[in-house]
Amino acid sequence: MPHFLIEKENIEGNFICVEDRELLQHLVLALRIKTGETLKFIDVDKNVYKTRVLEVSKKFLKAEILETVKSNRELDFKLYLAQSVLKNDAQNLLIANATELGVKGLYPFLSDFSTVKEDFAKKRTEKFQKISNESFKQCERADLMLVFDILPLEIILEKFKKENIIILAERCENTDILGSVKDIDLGGEILVVTGPEGGFSDREFEFFKEKGFKMATLGNLIYRAPNAVTAGVSNVIFALEMKKRGISN
Repeated sequence: MPHFLIEKENIEGNFICVEDRELLQHLVLALRIKTGETLKFIDVDKNVYKTRVLEVSKKFLKAEILETVKSNRELDFKLYLAQSVLKNDAQNLLIANATELGVKGLYPFLSDFSTVKEDFAKKRTEKFQKISNESFKQCERADLMLVFDILPLEIILEKFKKENIIILAERCENTDILGSVKDIDLGGEILVVTGPEGGFSDREFEFFKEKGFKMATLGNLIYRAPNAVTAGVSNVIFALEMKKRGISN
């Protein structure tokens, strides 16, 4: 059952009251929620409320809280993703997958081989956030994935400690993903970086090498860009979990 984000002011005693037009439109017109049905809500403190609908209309919904639990549907570390913006369908799929994987924040950027124009990409960040919010509802994760404004990759990289950055590249000499997490501080913010459909340019590779960033490979196979992100982030999460448990490769 999907859950829906509410604010603290929506909670009145043992009841949840919703007047938000966009949320009501989704509940009433799209899901056709009726009196007596159960709904799940979640607040910014990650409290999940199982409720029964008492009143519902196009302007108002009131539900009785039946059970309250704390959500644990989140990663044990702060994982961020910086990714070169892809074309429409591929980008939408990537955002949905990153949300479901538990990525805390998405930094879109434009690389040398990006096929998306800068002006067009900047206009889409609000849409990117909406796509992530929809996935948040469906996968019932504890927190929203934030989509940040488009910035140059160099500026994004400066926001993180160098040892906590992993650049996924289809051609690199450094190491595999398991090896790339050895020096990572699990208590800090971790950044995974992925490129566009055509991969990173020679100039970008030289920049990564010059600055001493870790570059990890996904192996011998070549993936489509959104699949590479899903495979890469999944493998990074697995490697971080192994590190957390003290299991080395």
